[in-house]
Amino acid sequence: MIQVPQSESTDDQPVPGIAGRFRGFLPVVVDVETGGFNPATDALLEIAIVLLHLGDDGDLSLGETTRYHVKPFPGAGLEPASLEVTGIDPFNPLRPAIDEEEALRRVFKVVRHEVKEQACNRAILVGHNAFFDLHFLNAAVERTKIKRNPFHPFSSFDTVTLGGVALGQTVLGRAVTAAGLSWDEDEAHSAAYDAERTAQLFCEVVNRFRESFERKR
Repeated sequence: MIQVPQSESTDDQPVPGIAGRFRGFLPVVVDVETGGFNPATDALLEIAIVLLHLGDDGDLSLGETTRYHVKPFPGAGLEPASLEVTGIDPFNPLRPAIDEEEALRRVFKVVRHEVKEQACNRAILVGHNAFFDLHFLNAAVERTKIKRNPFHPFSSFDTVTLGGVALGQTVLGRAVTAAGLSWDEDEAHSAAYDAERTAQLFCEVVNRFRESFERKR
């Protein structure tokens, strides 16, 4: 049985704000940098989230960015090819990394607060190749035994799909550029940078469909 979220309107009065725009869900942009491609065995090395706000004009925009460097969990896989792409040295003594569990708890605290502030029911992950970020997030939650995960466990918004449909581009840098936004290849593969560019791309596509959404309300 599919339950209607409490923030979704069931009568003629539309729910205001971001809760009404996304059926009670709060989209939160997430990017992770990792030590490989297997979420069950490879290290989570960086996590960044970007909150989103809906203005009075109906346009979506970027809010606060939260980012943490993460220590590899004991026995974590670290593929040289992945580290070469990200440029991360997991054991650099100057790297301000914290334990995986602490990083997740801090991120989830921010997200839960925003879910409450925006009168939503749950967060939903927005990512570029969102399945990758969501699988690593879920694996880390299972590993650390954290009980209060604010994110939907399997649903997400994927900017690969949105970029392909709206802009004809699926690679993040190309989609961002096609949207008329700036892209710096030297900054890519940093969790904070990629999350912010993904957030800009998501906002741009959502805002392009604002009039269509409002006509249906």
